[in-house]
Amino acid sequence: MELANTIIYVVLDGVGDKPIRELGDRTPLEAAATPNLDRLTAKGAMGLLFTVKRGIAPESDAGVFSLLSYDPSKFDLSRGVVEAMGAGI
Repeated sequence: MELANTIIYVVLDGVGDKPIRELGDRTPLEAAATPNLDRLTAKGAMGLLFTVKRGIAPESDAGVFSLLSYDPSKFDLSRGVVEAMGAGI
């Protein structure tokens, strides 16, 4: 299947980790078998963007919601609130 002009948006939220001695001082992601990610990255491109203001380290929820076009400085979209809304609570 040809994927010309197709965009696949992959957000690897939460994969940052520290090396683990039992994994040969590799992180879990470094030690994981990732054939699908390897294939995507071999054919893809990578860029850099700031999901919140420069110099501010985003929390996971602010970063992800910003990627979905919500301005984290204008909306308090904590993950718990959004999950509760999705559950109808």
